[in-house]
Amino acid sequence: MTLLSLDSIAVPDLHPQAPLYGRKARLSDIGAIHELIGYWAARGLMLVRSRALLAETIRDFHLVMAEAHEGKPGGLAGVCGLHLLAADLAEVRGLAVHPNMQGRGLGRQLVEACEREAREIDLPALFAWTYQQGFFEKCGFHRIEKTNLHPKVWSECQRCAFFENCNEIAMFKELSAVSGP
Repeated sequence: MTLLSLDSIAVPDLHPQAPLYGRKARLSDIGAIHELIGYWAARGLMLVRSRALLAETIRDFHLVMAEAHEGKPGGLAGVCGLHLLAADLAEVRGLAVHPNMQGRGLGRQLVEACEREAREIDLPALFAWTYQQGFFEKCGFHRIEKTNLHPKVWSECQRCAFFENCNEIAMFKELSAVSGP
């Protein structure tokens, strides 16, 4: 199997036109999620997530999977989590798209899957920490001052290695109510 790598961080070399399908994450996906997030974290584009944290929060994650195609293996094409922090707020976190799958709209699809899930449970708002402000603006988020975030966010941040020197951008989105049963 061919790998794309940076030092020891590697992801399978997926075919860019591979057929895709979405599903919720399973415990057996932890390794692939860890590798994909680690791939981008090694490039300074997101924060790494430990395998232990991924195991604790596995039910948060939506995946896009690529099927094997033209001799290349199938595997994880994208991941994004919806982490409930309070009755009125959840974080969109761990958004990562495989380097071969960039430009196919997978990031937006994953954020929209999190939004649908948030609306299903009547959650009024989402936020995200990001280095990709433009992407989240295209998804309807707007930048907010870090000081305006819910206190529960800060309790999560205290566990981060970059807490004292955080340079991520806080993004926020109010959700419209879901109508119907």
